[in-house]
Amino acid sequence: MGVELRGERSLTVLQALRKRMREHPLARVGPGLITGVADDDPSGVVTYAQAGAQYGFNMLWTMPLAFPLMAAMQLVCARIGRVTGKGLAENIGTAFPPVVLRAVIVLLLIANTLNIAADLAAMGEVAELVSGADRHWMTIAFALGTLLLQVFVPYHRYVVFLKWLTLSLLAYAAVLLTVQVPWRLVALRTVWPEFSIDASSAAVVVGVFGTTISPYLFFWQTSEEVEEMERTPGAVPLINDQSAAGSELRRIGWDTWTGMFYSDITAYFVMLSTAVTLHVAGIHSIETAAQAADTLRPLAGDLAYVLFSIGIVSVGLIGVPVLAGSGAYALSEAMHWNEGLERTPRSALGFYGIITLSMLAATAIQYSPINPMKALFWSAVINGVVAVPLMAVVLLLATRKSVMGRFTASWPILALGWIATGVMCAAAVIMLFAS
Repeated sequence: MGVELRGERSLTVLQALRKRMREHPLARVGPGLITGVADDDPSGVVTYAQAGAQYGFNMLWTMPLAFPLMAAMQLVCARIGRVTGKGLAENIGTAFPPVVLRAVIVLLLIANTLNIAADLAAMGEVAELVSGADRHWMTIAFALGTLLLQVFVPYHRYVVFLKWLTLSLLAYAAVLLTVQVPWRLVALRTVWPEFSIDASSAAVVVGVFGTTISPYLFFWQTSEEVEEMERTPGAVPLINDQSAAGSELRRIGWDTWTGMFYSDITAYFVMLSTAVTLHVAGIHSIETAAQAADTLRPLAGDLAYVLFSIGIVSVGLIGVPVLAGSGAYALSEAMHWNEGLERTPRSALGFYGIITLSMLAATAIQYSPINPMKALFWSAVINGVVAVPLMAVVLLLATRKSVMGRFTASWPILALGWIATGVMCAAAVIMLFAS
């Protein structure tokens, strides 16, 4: 009887997946793509642009190194969500002392709110540059628009829009078509950079890795795997029904590796575009996304300027909901509140309340003495430092049979995860010691 029930449930899951794949061209793509593109939010773009402007081709090596490390961490998080049917915060709360979870959530909410503020400011400034409309009004419009989408539109409806919006990242590759690129030198410096290790270069490395391997992405992808499962009729956590494990784990692997590759190659293109234009022209400091776009105009032409600007706004529309949602998932799971972007506002007041407060606080920063654009680069640096203990916690979770059953992470993935943790830790230590 149990075998028959599992067989029927597996058939139901497969039928539901096939139906979703027929609904729209990007239905095959799961949380990995959205997570990857959210990784290249406006604050990330400015960080990569600054690295290219300041060090030219000599920071390109960070992207090939980051790719397997970021993919491994996100893959571990995705598997935790699908295997356990619980978000990352809930898993941390059951496996570690409460103080660990509280510290992680407080830091996550602070970092996310500052990051949202910086992203909204970047979007507003770039929109003003292109349209001429007041940046503050544009910032409010972006904040209100993304908030209304999250609160009143079920995620499965507007995620289709977000998936199509991910194509905007191709704008950064298109920028390179407008300028002359010395590809042989680029290839050489990607594998053999020339720079001295000091506080400044260490800060850039921590910033790049901090915005590439970010805590909010861990919470988001874990929770979205849970939501994907709950939206699939008949699907249950893999630890309770192993019959769908093969197809589900293959889907997660394909989705995560491709999503992270798309994110990583985009970051490489952003860094390369500013290295071949701004750095070559002697412009070594970028403080705002609007400055990066505007400075490209006389060097690479109007097309590059427009493409770069479109990319900033588009990735912001993806990144801001992910930032707000990841914090809401984490705190709601810790407080045992109803959570999920598929729920109505009335059925998940706490969850949507956190999203609303984060968005309001981030918008209010635009009118405070705090300069959100100054925080863009350093928020990534802070994330890089905070991520180290969280990454260790995630990897320990992935090895516990009490959490993962027989689906504990394989040694190659764990090795990459611990290497990523070590790289982040070493870069942070070098930066602090050099300072």
